[in-house]
Amino acid sequence: MIRQIRGNVLAAEPGGVTIDVAGLGIFVFTAASEIPAVGSEAMLYTHLAIKQDGFELYGFGDQKEREFFELALSVSGVGPKKALTLLRRAPRANLETAIAKRDIPYLTRVAGLGKKSAEKLVVELSEKMHAHEGDVGDDAEVFDTLVALGYTEREARRALSDIPSGISGKEERLRAALASGPA
Repeated sequence: MIRQIRGNVLAAEPGGVTIDVAGLGIFVFTAASEIPAVGSEAMLYTHLAIKQDGFELYGFGDQKEREFFELALSVSGVGPKKALTLLRRAPRANLETAIAKRDIPYLTRVAGLGKKSAEKLVVELSEKMHAHEGDVGDDAEVFDTLVALGYTEREARRALSDIPSGISGKEERLRAALASGPA
């Protein structure tokens, strides 16, 4: 298994990056909202998915994101693309808290899952998740406010995912989301 990759970024695309490793250009799908700049050095924790038609490498900025991704893969019906999409739409800590608290509305509105998929995720993972201090209810309200202000659901999810992790409280998180503007 390839568990980590380090090298210079050759190209950045919406779905990931191509990293130069010992002369090989390796494409890595990534959930990172901040894709490293072309020419910079990047280090990603990785998960190698082996499929019938080839190999796919998924990269994460920290080990906790990779652990969440791999835990999500243990849910039947959740493949690498869906697990990665979850991490693109909502912060990992908020996803873990929503699953631990069995917050189906957050998972359907903010994370963009269908009701059945959200329920399946909660049933299969809620015991494995540890609730965090943050309240995902705040993000659900911020999401609803952004949509009421004219953001599309995609733009609202993007604005929430762009909020720096140190910002807490409903009003502060809304200000930060509005400052990032629609995607």
